[in-house]
Amino acid sequence: MAQANKTDSKLRMVYETGLNGQGKPVLKSKTYSNIKHSATADQLFTVGQAIAGLSKYPLTEINRNDSYNILG
Repeated sequence: MAQANKTDSKLRMVYETGLNGQGKPVLKSKTYSNIKHSATADQLFTVGQAIAGLSKYPLTEINRNDSYNILG
């Protein structure tokens, strides 16, 4: 039976930096690597909100990206 082993976790934060010529939002992201594998969604949300408080742009999304090795 195959197993999935988590190898990496990243926190991605997306900010709205303005509007383009058509009036659609311009989004930019910042990714933080080496997030603890054991971090919960609540912990990452709290950290994301704290980091966003330092930015002049409004936060639109907080994402967690996990990578796994699949072993058979």
